[in-house]
This record gives sequence, structure tokens and C-alpha cells, in this order.
Amino acid sequence: MTTPVVSIAYHSGFGHTAVLAEAVRAGAAGAGAEVHLIKVDEITDEQWETLDRSDAVVFGSPTYMGTASGAFHVFAEATSKRWFGQAWKDKLAAGFTNSASKSGDKLHTLQFFQTLAAQHGMTWVNLGLLPGWNASTASENDLNRLGFFTGAAAQSNNDQGPEGVHKADIATAEHLGRRIAETARTFARGRAAVPAQ
Repeated sequence: MTTPVVSIAYHSGFGHTAVLAEAVRAGAAGAGAEVHLIKVDEITDEQWETLDRSDAVVFGSPTYMGTASGAFHVFAEATSKRWFGQAWKDKLAAGFTNSASKSGDKLHTLQFFQTLAAQHGMTWVNLGLLPGWNASTASENDLNRLGFFTGAAAQSNNDQGPEGVHKADIATAEHLGRRIAETARTFARGRAAVPAQ
């Protein structure tokens, strides 16, 4: 069985998003993937090559002013070199984000990631969870407590550091990591089953 390669390309301004990136890493590694954490504001040529050989790339950024951080946008523009050669076509993609507000326009950041993935010809993997914390019997400790479908979304109080990232949001990010690794393995099996033309 082939080991899927998953890279997590992320920016973290104050450490909250780094906590989520580590949770995605843990989930993917627990599902048997080879996982690489790549800080996009410190990316090296070797890490660009790691992204190129990955089966899946998970994008992560805090949501600032209704979109991904400036550092992530710089990285996104730099991926245009890969776009010209369609180097990431048919890879899998997914995403996660964090903001201080429960909504905080996080959906726009996830949609930005989706558009970036689509421009590269990648296949988007959604969260695959029903919303939590939306009934009187539910709890803020539910998976997907903020009710996002597109990717993993977290809320962290703006007067707390990384230790304040909600445990349910960490667990949701771990779920996303497992899902992307398992989907990458399924895609690899499908490719192996298709006869060469």
C-alpha cells in the first residue's frame, strides 16, 4: 500500500493557526500519511519541491480582515510558477482557518483556498462532518461546533494565546487531517487500478 504524502502549507500570525496545523498533521499521520508542515512565510526551495511531490496540500491561515493573511497571499501568488506548468493538477487540497469571532468571515478564507486549488486543477476535499452545537442537546465541545462544511474553522479568543484554541476545534482539525490522508489513499488506489493507456 502506498503511503500518501500530505503537506500542510500554512501561516500563523500569533500561534493559533499553528496549533490547528499541528492537529491536521497529527490526524493525517495517525491515518498513515507522510506529513510535512510548511510555514509559507519561511518556505525554502526544498519545501517547494516537497509540495510538488505531495499527493495532497492542505492550506491554512488565520482570517484577517475577511480573507487569508497577507503572508499567505504572498505564497498564493508565488504558486503561479506551478500554475504555468500545471504542476499541482489532480492533487488533493483542503483548508483550515481561525479567527477571534465565531463567524469572522472565515468562509471567505476557505473559499479563497478553494479558488486557489481550482486554479491549480486540484480536487477539493471538504470537512465531511455535519454541523455540531446547533441543537439544545448539543454542546460547544462537538466536532464542527461552528458549522462549516468547506473546511475546518476555529475560533480563538483575541485575549488568549495559542493555549486558548478550543479543544473541539483542534479535534475538528485532526478530523480534517485524517480525512485528507484517507482520501489520498483512496485516490492512489483508484489510479493504480486504471490501466496505462
